[in-house]
Amino acid sequence: CLLAGAGMVPVLLIGGPLWFWSRGVATPGDVVAAGAISIRISQMTGWVSHVLMAIYGNVGEVEDGMNTLTPPHGLTDSPLAEALEFRAPTVEFRNASFAYGRETGGVDGINLNIAPGEKLGIVGASGAGKSTLVALLLRLYDAEAGTILVSGRDVRSVTQESLRRQIGMVTQETAMFNRSARENILYGRPDATEAETVAAARRAEAHDFILDLEDHFGRRGYEAHLGERGVKLSGGQRQRIALARAILKDAPILVLDEATSALDSEVEASIQLALEAVMAGKTVLAIAHRLSTIAQMNRIVVLHEGRVAETGTHDELLVANGHYARFWRRQSGGFIGIREAAE
Repeated sequence: CLLAGAGMVPVLLIGGPLWFWSRGVATPGDVVAAGAISIRISQMTGWVSHVLMAIYGNVGEVEDGMNTLTPPHGLTDSPLAEALEFRAPTVEFRNASFAYGRETGGVDGINLNIAPGEKLGIVGASGAGKSTLVALLLRLYDAEAGTILVSGRDVRSVTQESLRRQIGMVTQETAMFNRSARENILYGRPDATEAETVAAARRAEAHDFILDLEDHFGRRGYEAHLGERGVKLSGGQRQRIALARAILKDAPILVLDEATSALDSEVEASIQLALEAVMAGKTVLAIAHRLSTIAQMNRIVVLHEGRVAETGTHDELLVANGHYARFWRRQSGGFIGIREAAE
């Protein structure tokens, strides 16, 4: 109705003065002025129509976005929950079980004690429960049985914000926002300085490609926007941004879930050196299918059907000739040493 009414305005503005002019009431100047006004109104009507169509066309996307950003909280803090006072970065899974409400799947009776500063690798076939362990540590779910402790505190007894503030994470599918490269890195620590942000990007081997970025508005480098979900970046570039984010956050516990899976061998080798420096002094849980990335961890845990099947160092697990040894032989083509497999 609004657009139909607006469409009648030019007709009235032109037709009216012409009618009056034909009867000698209006001058030619009045007719010209009315025509100019009608043209301007037509242009504004078209612009308003375009804006309204754009708004209606994006209502669905906005609704989906709001549903994503503001879902109902499945887990809430206990009224007695306290902020986690971080002491030694220990992690313990005490007879923890979780099956997503099903009878099978997830993890079953996991007992793991990770000492401060220990680097723990977690391997297993798809569906073995690796990512479930991480979800329980972050308290994305509550264990159906057993307990998860961080710094000796049950994660259910502390606030979720204080818990997650102590954990840095790099995943295979990294969340990116249509904001600048700088803002995507600062997501890990919004109060960081420019120098700290650039230093984190350099350590993650991201600085050089960030300088080459340019968006369609002409913004360059750290000011360039990355597009929805980082669509303007390759998978490897997104993971390097995520690494920079984790480096900047500098949390005492670091979780790496296939952190270098999207990197080519050359870039992965350089980032592995950076990761070794980042992991120094931190408690690390590293999930990987590419065993060469975790072979030098202090300890490796092999999950099978939701349970701990094997645990030990790389060399100890090769000697045991179990699940891990089979995985290693498949990936290394028969080599049994780290250096030989790398060559």
